[in-house]
Amino acid sequence: MDSHQIRLCSQSESRAAILRQAGISFMQSPVDYDEEQILANSPKNFVYQATVGKYQAARKVYDYKEMPLLVSDTVVTSEGKILRKAKSLEDARAILQTQSGSVTSIVTCMIYKSDRLELIDISSTDYIFDTFDEADLEAYLASGEWQGKAGGCMVEGFCKSYIREVKGYESCAMGLSVEVLLPWI
Repeated sequence: MDSHQIRLCSQSESRAAILRQAGISFMQSPVDYDEEQILANSPKNFVYQATVGKYQAARKVYDYKEMPLLVSDTVVTSEGKILRKAKSLEDARAILQTQSGSVTSIVTCMIYKSDRLELIDISSTDYIFDTFDEADLEAYLASGEWQGKAGGCMVEGFCKSYIREVKGYESCAMGLSVEVLLPWI
């Protein structure tokens, strides 16, 4: 076993791509955790609870002494609302319209645990979006690409052409703050 390999406790292809691009050797091992049970009144509190829940689920199955664990969760917020994964096309439309022409913050929490370090980080990236074109929005909704995405947001996809300004790391917005992680591993 590669002594520098980590266990990514997530099924996210975006997080896997971030680790690959950073040259980090990893094994992808998703864990089950139901975020619907979380009661939180702020995005940071929600994403922290979700990450801790996933971390606790990972610890029941995997030993961080054998392979360091990396757990992460992301929440999207705009206009003071936590924008979860859309449950329907109508829900996705409402969530995306909330972000159109406004500031959308993507908050990511990660926990990295090895035999020598426990790192807990909450980072945020803010996107200032121009108003979404209705026809573009409807085509995106029809594509189904919004499914399974927090806030229906794809800053590397649909939303990219509407970005007026970015404050923070793109990796954070894609689900894993690799710039924060790299110095520690």
